[in-house]
Amino acid sequence: MNRDTDKAGGRICRDESGVFVMAPVIETFDLTRRFGSNTAVDAINLRIERGEVFGLLGPNGAGKSTLLSMLCTILRPTSGTARVDTFDIIRESAQVRKSIGIVFQDPSIDADMTALENLRMHADLYDVPLSEQDARIASVLELVRLEDKADDFVHTYSGGMRRRLEIARGLLHYPKVLFLDEPTIGLDPQSREHIWEYIRKIRKQKDMTIILTTHYMEEADRLCDRIAIIDRGRIVALDHPTALKQGLGGDTVILKTGVGSDLRDLLLAGRISEDVTVIDGEVKAVVRNANVILPQIIECASRAGIRIDSVYLSHPDMNDVFRHYTGNEMRHDGVKEHFGRVAMMRRHRR
Repeated sequence: MNRDTDKAGGRICRDESGVFVMAPVIETFDLTRRFGSNTAVDAINLRIERGEVFGLLGPNGAGKSTLLSMLCTILRPTSGTARVDTFDIIRESAQVRKSIGIVFQDPSIDADMTALENLRMHADLYDVPLSEQDARIASVLELVRLEDKADDFVHTYSGGMRRRLEIARGLLHYPKVLFLDEPTIGLDPQSREHIWEYIRKIRKQKDMTIILTTHYMEEADRLCDRIAIIDRGRIVALDHPTALKQGLGGDTVILKTGVGSDLRDLLLAGRISEDVTVIDGEVKAVVRNANVILPQIIECASRAGIRIDSVYLSHPDMNDVFRHYTGNEMRHDGVKEHFGRVAMMRRHRR
């Protein structure tokens, strides 16, 4: 592939017509991984643009950790391939590893060392020039507001402080792509909010592409430019969060009344909604643009002499999207996936 670097440090390549275009930071080509008879990742084709915050959601065992492990060169594909920062994950794995940073789901900071010692060790692993290490370490510690705790042992840190230090470590070698695997799992709401703040700041200051996995639907909705939902090894939905929610078909209006069947018939006859159910005296109607439709429902009911005792309005959220594409339960089938520091360190030692 013809490849070059523009003045901003991004990668450019020729398209099929020979025109130079900005290359995607990640592109996969029928990327597949099997474990025996189990297909964990099934011929995925995916394109992630530079500067995106890209969310990857899916039930446990869906294949998302296996996908990330291949992109990070921890696992070798069974078939297919991918490019990260235009480098092939099989033929140019060393260049890929230099282009990425990883914050693992499992803790990977040495608790018996200080923050400064952890960061220096990481700088040495990634061949950060000795003349630049002090400045880079000071910069990332300031970014995550741990500059006053640099000489403290990590075992004295709170859970939120450790996650912030792990993010700082992942940024130290100036990666083009930062993989965040469940970055806020187990944290209290305040610590989660702080991590979100750092992610937004990183994206703005470093012009970095961020790949995020999370079980928190609100987190994905608030942070991500696009979201891919993966289930049974395949991508079953991919779009902007707003488009995914709008694609479910409308809002839900829940009305409490003593004559639920009468109200249901009224809404259906008036073509206010084509999806109306009655459960335990509650009428649930799926409508488009409920803020506009709700006054019409109240007016129609009043003219028909139907008393409405209470009204509840629900807009689709990412939880609804997730349930729609993957089912109501988080499954645990399939091969256990491993995306952690042990596998990565093994690759570094080879």
